[in-house]
Amino acid sequence: MSQAKVDLGRRLFYDTRLSGNGTYACASCHQQTRAFTDGRARALGATGSLHARSSMTLTNVAYNATFGWADTKNRTLETQMAVPMYNEHPVELGLTGRDAEVIGRFVAVRADVARFERAFPEDARPVSLPNIVKAIASFERTLVSGHSPLDRYLYRDERTALSPSALRGMTRFFSKELHCSECHTGFNLSGATTFVDGDPPDVAFHNTGLYNVDGQGSYPAEDQGLIAETRRRSDMGRFRAPTLRNIAVTAPYMHDGSVPTLDAVLTQYGTGGVASPFKSRLIAGFRLSASDRTDLIAFLESLTDDEFLTNPDFGAPDDMRQTDSVSLPMVSPRSMSACACLR
Repeated sequence: MSQAKVDLGRRLFYDTRLSGNGTYACASCHQQTRAFTDGRARALGATGSLHARSSMTLTNVAYNATFGWADTKNRTLETQMAVPMYNEHPVELGLTGRDAEVIGRFVAVRADVARFERAFPEDARPVSLPNIVKAIASFERTLVSGHSPLDRYLYRDERTALSPSALRGMTRFFSKELHCSECHTGFNLSGATTFVDGDPPDVAFHNTGLYNVDGQGSYPAEDQGLIAETRRRSDMGRFRAPTLRNIAVTAPYMHDGSVPTLDAVLTQYGTGGVASPFKSRLIAGFRLSASDRTDLIAFLESLTDDEFLTNPDFGAPDDMRQTDSVSLPMVSPRSMSACACLR
């Protein structure tokens, strides 16, 4: 990490020259006001190809133990980036076979070359795809969200940061009856996280009973989750639990965007999903009164970090919109782990 790498990565994140046809950027699917999602049920690629899955949030993405909805192999931001860059079924950025063309777009502009030289002064040829990947990953590691009402309540002792309704909802969220916090756990309210000096992450994937299309537990053929990688029948319909931070602005929900609202999410889990031999034991259903439902949604809305959604340092740079100056608001997960209810 360096300031120059972050500055360069921020520009590249918003630059459509990084798609094969010059029409799409990383930011096309990862929009700041939506917590770096896109508001679509399923992502759309540069050539109009419809993806089987929704765009995942980049909130606190630096701490992810794995990347993507159902992938055990990609463990860093750098290795993950090959998926949107080179995936062909469907096309996302569409760079396959076009590396030299894309690099040429930057080499031809002296200001771009100078930025690469500042970011990678030790390289004889700093403008390269590997350095593009490193720079974007550096910027993405600055996308830290830790200023929501829940954060202010738990970690800054602002007793009025949460409404009475949200406080009641927090109690229900962490209750043994609902099991929400068994999958959405830790400081990031997500699946496994990783950070310097942390314990090795226990990566888990879950079948939440969203589908059973054949009466034997199968998910739709276009996306069956982790089984596509492992070929183990027991991995049918298993996906990673994403972070719930900024969840109120990332609708629609689930890996395929099939659940439109937070209220519908509560209904989905409250019913226990569909019967399936592969469904997680934690998806057992629960009863909610009308006030319980209101309180839970108030709690989930308290995870919205307005500073994160509007921070100009995370937006497009100056000639694209903002300045080249990027602050690095690094929040230590160690300092955020003091609350026992989030462990």
